[in-house]
Amino acid sequence: MKKIITLILSIMMLGTVALAAACEPATKEPQVKVINVNLTEEEYAFVMKKGNTDLKQKFDTFLAKIEDNGTFDALLSKYFEGEGEKTGYAVTTDDVANSDSNLIVVTNCPFEPFEYLGTDGKIYGLDIEIAALFAQEYELELVIKNIAFDAIFTQVDAGYADVGMAGITISEDRVGLYEFSTAYYNASQKLIVKADNTAFDNCTTAAEVETVIASLEGKTFGYQTGTTGGMYVEGDEDWGYTGFANLTGKGYANAQLAALDLVNGNIFAVVVDDAPAAAIEKAMNN
Repeated sequence: MKKIITLILSIMMLGTVALAAACEPATKEPQVKVINVNLTEEEYAFVMKKGNTDLKQKFDTFLAKIEDNGTFDALLSKYFEGEGEKTGYAVTTDDVANSDSNLIVVTNCPFEPFEYLGTDGKIYGLDIEIAALFAQEYELELVIKNIAFDAIFTQVDAGYADVGMAGITISEDRVGLYEFSTAYYNASQKLIVKADNTAFDNCTTAAEVETVIASLEGKTFGYQTGTTGGMYVEGDEDWGYTGFANLTGKGYANAQLAALDLVNGNIFAVVVDDAPAAAIEKAMNN
């Protein structure tokens, strides 16, 4: 009888072990990868209405101050290396009356780590914390509006917002239309492809990547509408991009949506700024 009970217990234990093993989550396979080659060289700055030199000077002075006292480096460490506690702020899509007592910032999410929405509904990011510190410095009430990227320039130009912050690249064409702060970040465009895509594995330079791109047939590249990524794919004379006539370009509201379409097999690659590309890769592979 003891032998029978022992046998039954052994069978039950084996069954429990097998069930536990079956219930363990499988290791998630990587879905995307970033091709680690800089395709462009860009500078980010904050954009303001043309002629608003007072606000530009204040931002330039403030940026110099936080760079000198180490605050800017601390913010970079927070958002690029995960060191320190991030602070979120209320965000709206509603129109807010402009006044001398507030600072209205227009931005476009998601564009992590520069601006993105947290699970608490607040907005976080490098740009956002700079805006908050600037508002504190000048005793202003911070108002943050999350709108379409293209609308940022319209709102600033019309005077509905004081400053646009959304990883905005300085260009000769834009400088002629708007005031820009001094550059605060050097950026570049990179490719995101599916994890099993080997087309660019041997590329180490932008020229090599572009040779591969030019050899593709019937492929669609995604990008966020209104950004440098789209200009790179489609071509833009003012920006010095010849584009790729062999490709079909497809614009999205943001790069995350483009990356989802990539994973679903609807497009071949995504062109996006390097820091958001890294954030997308991390989010989709973990």
